[in-house]
Amino acid sequence: MTEEKAKKGNSEPTDQPSIQTNEIPEQPATGAPEAPEAQLTGLQQKLEAAEKLAESYKDQLLRKAAEFENYKKRTESDYLNFVKNANEGLISSLIPILDDFTRSMKSGREAKDHESFFKGVELIHNKFIKLLESHGLVPFESVGKPFDVEYHDALLQMPRSDVPPHTVVEEVERGYKLFDKVIRHAKVIVSTDAQLPPGVPSNGDAITTRCSG
Repeated sequence: MTEEKAKKGNSEPTDQPSIQTNEIPEQPATGAPEAPEAQLTGLQQKLEAAEKLAESYKDQLLRKAAEFENYKKRTESDYLNFVKNANEGLISSLIPILDDFTRSMKSGREAKDHESFFKGVELIHNKFIKLLESHGLVPFESVGKPFDVEYHDALLQMPRSDVPPHTVVEEVERGYKLFDKVIRHAKVIVSTDAQLPPGVPSNGDAITTRCSG
């Protein structure tokens, strides 16, 4: 009976489905690396583009350098011409006065009237002064002024009782300013205390003198 059960058990169908394993075919991966030949071609193209860009920058740089060199030469030439001809206007305005001096010297040799000759020279002198003043050259007064090293060169100290010490009492050579700048110092004689011998500063205050060329 046991054998019959075993046979019956083997002959009964089972309710569980059978499992079948079906293999899924492999799909090609997206974004796969390019072949070495394609990579090499791409790199070669990028290199050629970079070389062309570098050559373009080099050409621009060379042209800018050449333009700057031409500008520099032109500027230097203009500056030299400006310096060379800077006094052209002043020199041109001096020529008529030179002509006046020439005519005056010629007539002075022949004239016996020295008074008229002197008046002619005086007129030329006044004309010359006005011309210099029109270009900014003006003299400055020194006599009676306190000695100032910015304006005066002391040639000598003289005892004086009528003026305070360190006062300009005589002008040997006039000083001039070009607009606001002193271009020539006046050469002067300066007073000292009358009780001191000449050349000895009063009150222990030494006068600073400027070396004149």
